[in-house]
Amino acid sequence: MTMITSLANPRVKAARALHRRRMREREGKILLEGARLVHDAFQAGVAFEALFYTSDQAAHIPEALRSCAWLVSEEVMQALSDTVTPQGIVAVAERPQLAWPTSATLLLIADNVRDPGNLGTLLRAAAGAGVEGVLLPKGTVDVWSPKVLRAGMGAHFRLPVRAGLTWEEIAQAVNGLTVYVADARGAVRYFDVDWTAPTVLIVGGETEGIGEAARALAHTAVAIPLAREVESLNAAMAGTVILFEARRQRLMRST
Repeated sequence: MTMITSLANPRVKAARALHRRRMREREGKILLEGARLVHDAFQAGVAFEALFYTSDQAAHIPEALRSCAWLVSEEVMQALSDTVTPQGIVAVAERPQLAWPTSATLLLIADNVRDPGNLGTLLRAAAGAGVEGVLLPKGTVDVWSPKVLRAGMGAHFRLPVRAGLTWEEIAQAVNGLTVYVADARGAVRYFDVDWTAPTVLIVGGETEGIGEAARALAHTAVAIPLAREVESLNAAMAGTVILFEARRQRLMRST
């Protein structure tokens, strides 16, 4: 196979353009980096448009994707990659469109989460804890950015996500469910809540925390009791703790 060595190659230029949020939204495509993330997307049935790889990663290309795979030089891979040390595989894929649940019993809202690593980790925890859908208001970091995708470790392909929503749209989506907001000043401890009922958890970002619209939507503020005068946990940690309490309660109920 002929190696692509030029950054002016049309396929390479189109892929590099997806580093910009505006282009990802316009094209409905995402960039996946690394053999594991590509494999997870492939196993989930995500449609691939192109896959670029360096010679040392040839063995990690799924056979079914070889028809759209292109060998590239290290220089081209460096330009395609979003990391300091490229992993040697970058793919262009269609953005997953998972069906939203018709009667969800556990939803997550991430409010003012700006850090890609935090949002990706939160999505990974949500998928593992059995959350049925995630709602993201406007102002949240792009859920389809390469950094969030890497931190999510495949959660994007298993968990329905609705992003860029107004709070009016979010209120409609959670109508009929009890809404809890994670707040260090909450009067109710998170493990005293009945998470087996149809519920929604709102987790706030690292800097701005919970916005007024989120507080207005919530019925109750719940807190994680912390020791040694630790003031708070970040969004991913707090969300993980509470969501897996919900998971524990639901597993106990089913046994």
